[in-house]
Amino acid sequence: MARLNQSGLLTTVSGQAWPGVDYFCTTRHGGASTGAWASFNVGMHAGDDATHVAANRQLLRAALPAEPVWLQQVHGADVCDADRVLIGADADPPVADASITTQPGRVLAIMTADCLPVVIAGRDGDALGIAHAGWRGLAAGVLENTLNALRQKAPQVGQWRAWIGPAISQAWFEVGEDVHERFVENDPETAVFFIDCVGSMKKKWRADLPGLARWRLQHAGVEQIELSGLCTYDNPDAFYSYRRDGVTGRIATVAWLSGTAPSKG
Repeated sequence: MARLNQSGLLTTVSGQAWPGVDYFCTTRHGGASTGAWASFNVGMHAGDDATHVAANRQLLRAALPAEPVWLQQVHGADVCDADRVLIGADADPPVADASITTQPGRVLAIMTADCLPVVIAGRDGDALGIAHAGWRGLAAGVLENTLNALRQKAPQVGQWRAWIGPAISQAWFEVGEDVHERFVENDPETAVFFIDCVGSMKKKWRADLPGLARWRLQHAGVEQIELSGLCTYDNPDAFYSYRRDGVTGRIATVAWLSGTAPSKG
């Protein structure tokens, strides 16, 4: 289950402590934004006042060892090697929905408002990835792509762990037959993650997005997987939800290698 943390003005959520890795997800508390974006919106593309977003990102930066590597997320499955990108005000965010690093202090970041934030790391804290996974990215293989990129970059890592952060829960995530078919036709065993919405005029399903992510991570070879158990839709005081509100902000999930991984001898 999730751990609630307080760092200065920031209220954040994380999971179990990992050797050599720091990670957390922001909430909507403690920022400068107002109205539909109140108050800690970090999404520049969400319609909020840019000065408010910049102030919020500066507060986040104060809790991090370095400037985050932000991404231009497109609900795809591409993975960025964050160790090869420029960081700074003049740098364009890479177009990708996941990033990886083996460099201590390199901060990875994604934004969500119902989609899954997923952190993946080597058991000993020597390789790290982060992914934004809505149903499209999940079906396209963004988690598998992230893990494959990590394995290529850090072939010495033998075991992996993952944290699936706050996202929309099955109770609120209604999808059409096209989404159901996209998963079940490729893997019939994923049918258990869909509940038929009885009485719908059209065929509708409620999809268990965190459950689908855990299933795919397990089949990709991730040994230890933790779910936050927090629903963005059902917690309006703590999280933004696009499905619930339409016009809304974005939370950030950030992660970095601390450089304090246990010695291998």
